[in-house]
Amino acid sequence: MATPPARKRQPLPGAVYHQELARLQSELVTMQEWVRLTGTRVVVLFEGRDAAGKGSAIKRVTEVLNPRHVRIAALPAPTERERTEWYFQRYVAHLPAAGEIVLFDRSWYNRAGVEKVMGFCSDEEHRRFLRHAPVFERLLIEDGILLRKYWFSVSGSEQERRFRSRAKDPMRRWKLSPMDLESLLRWEDYSRAKDEMMAHTDLDASPWFVVESEDKKASRLNTIAHLLSTIPYEALEPPRVKVPHRPDAVGYERPPRGDQRYVPDVAARLRLRGAS
Repeated sequence: MATPPARKRQPLPGAVYHQELARLQSELVTMQEWVRLTGTRVVVLFEGRDAAGKGSAIKRVTEVLNPRHVRIAALPAPTERERTEWYFQRYVAHLPAAGEIVLFDRSWYNRAGVEKVMGFCSDEEHRRFLRHAPVFERLLIEDGILLRKYWFSVSGSEQERRFRSRAKDPMRRWKLSPMDLESLLRWEDYSRAKDEMMAHTDLDASPWFVVESEDKKASRLNTIAHLLSTIPYEALEPPRVKVPHRPDAVGYERPPRGDQRYVPDVAARLRLRGAS
């Protein structure tokens, strides 16, 4: 088992971070092409406390990938009908087909966390989940799905700092919900729920990997590097694409530009402002 990294470290220099992120994202593109060409199915779970950095890690994974073959599953609260279904049923609908990668921004482990702590499920439903989750995941793995589970860990003081930062930022204030703020008041309840979840579902067949997320930039690099190290991909040569020469126009005359509605050229004003 890997030695846990120290919580407090010097932040990564920006240039070093961006250089390594670019290298890892290039590898992600290679990995996705291998997944696509081999028909592999990949599921990655991103779990952890609110404001632990799950969303920003997912963004760095997906921003360079082909959206036709990678999807983010961030399910809303279940509907009245979904509450009466088999618990895993609505998650099954989002599992990948051949050649696809699905990243769950929170997953079926909602039942072990927020639903348990906030009383959205009964004690019996919670106990049943802890028994069934390893069985469900074993079925996925035996069917050939590559399942990876990441828990983003952040200290209470850092979580509170991030919440306060979001509350002051109009561009990020939408990220704060009443449930997020409640998580500050129930820190120990969430800790106990997480410990119980780990005890039942951190198994050799489907282990949890903990991501130290005090430094968000470091956590992104660590997550991507680890994910790549666990996927047995190789660089595959894609089919060569021959781009044809565009033929000359024959008998076509473009309508006058003034007949069409154009978006105002705001950038032109910015160029003038920069030149002055």
